[in-house]
Amino acid sequence: MAAGKHYEIERKYLIRYPDIQKLLAQKGVEQWEITQIYLTSGEGETRRIRQIVSGGEIRYYKTFKRHLTSVKNEEDEGEIDQLEYIRLCREQAPGCKPLGKTRYRIPYAGHVLEFDIYPFWTDRAILEIELESENEGAAIPEYVQIIRDVSDDLAYKNRSLAENVIYEEI
Repeated sequence: MAAGKHYEIERKYLIRYPDIQKLLAQKGVEQWEITQIYLTSGEGETRRIRQIVSGGEIRYYKTFKRHLTSVKNEEDEGEIDQLEYIRLCREQAPGCKPLGKTRYRIPYAGHVLEFDIYPFWTDRAILEIELESENEGAAIPEYVQIIRDVSDDLAYKNRSLAENVIYEEI
């Protein structure tokens, strides 16, 4: 998680539900329990806060994101304390429920693969890969079954999932 103002370039894939034991067996894996809350936002901006539990530690973050292209956003991100997190919870966007997920972060072929497992799906998950440029490709391990690239599919944005979970046939 980068701090301060930066560009986030990432590809997002809808994948078949992965073998969690295989993910946990990967070298360098980190497991994060994430709760994110979307806040009221201005036009073209997304604001969220996160609570991340990992290794027995609880950390809090706020992120302000501005969409630039289907794979590129400008982000202003930083760690906050618990009191600021609680204060910002009062700005929760109407119609957006807190979104919980388990994230497995795995270093692979020069990138970090982020597998997001949501409690409402048993047949699919999301894989995010941050890149250096919009044209860069990323290697994907053979144990990952990609359904399709959803980088530009608004229905699979976390903000959208906080409003309305997708249950389409895959």
